[in-house]
Amino acid sequence: MNHNRAILSYNDNILIAGVDEAGRGPLAGPVIAAAVILDPKRPIEGLADSKALSAKKREALFELIRERSVAFAVARASATEIDEINILQASLLAMQRAVLKLKRKPELVLIDGNRAPYLPYTTKTLVRGDEFEPAISAASIVAKVLRDRLMLMLDKRYPEYGFRQHKGYPTVQHIEALRCHGPSRIHRLSFAPVAKCRPL
Repeated sequence: MNHNRAILSYNDNILIAGVDEAGRGPLAGPVIAAAVILDPKRPIEGLADSKALSAKKREALFELIRERSVAFAVARASATEIDEINILQASLLAMQRAVLKLKRKPELVLIDGNRAPYLPYTTKTLVRGDEFEPAISAASIVAKVLRDRLMLMLDKRYPEYGFRQHKGYPTVQHIEALRCHGPSRIHRLSFAPVAKCRPL
């Protein structure tokens, strides 16, 4: 891992946005993307891939990102859109929407992964960028925290699926609930485990 690349996010000369998504793997709910422009004068310690952090640590960092970032924005692609255009294209669409919602225009956009949406800005993809690039790590945290919060809200609307526990991921509990109740309006019908549970 080349930690020297991490200086990209904190640059006094140009505005750099980091972009990442949360929710590609779940069977239900939207995929959510975030775009974050960090402030070089107010660095945030402890930024890392959201999956490597505890929920408590993610929440604490989320508040710091909200307070210290130059700008951040969040967008989603719905389960219906995922079914219509596939999860990869829906993830790219959510990323595009998030970047275009930023109140400040970035001069460089760093995107986690190896695919980038069309954007009117210079873009650079970084495989596993959420592990070493602070702006992407921040975006990863924002997307994960807000998606988890959304799934907790959806758990109240659809309590029979147990979204509070698994956030829509394909756990044994979730698959069993799908078999018992069939898919809800927020399930991704194009995903094989859900398709198998659709009524004939």
